[in-house]
Amino acid sequence: MTNSNKQTNQREERRQRLHELLIALIHKQDDLELIDPDSPQLDGGNFNSKNLDPASWLDRNRRLLKRYQALVRSAITLDALLDAEQTHSS
Repeated sequence: MTNSNKQTNQREERRQRLHELLIALIHKQDDLELIDPDSPQLDGGNFNSKNLDPASWLDRNRRLLKRYQALVRSAITLDALLDAEQTHSS
């Protein structure tokens, strides 16, 4: 196997591990909300049934995005720790 193919396989394996870790972390979340796709209308009209103002909409989505980012960073950290442990024990 060439070095290029080996690196490609390693990247694919790592991506699969990260995906599996992220799915496991998501399953551990009790109340993971989805980002609200409806953007508020700045003309003061109702943009959905929640009747939120633009600032509340932005704050909520920013909080959710930070939570998603934390899950991804946690998955990356766990993968790195597992990889280091395997390398150390080999």
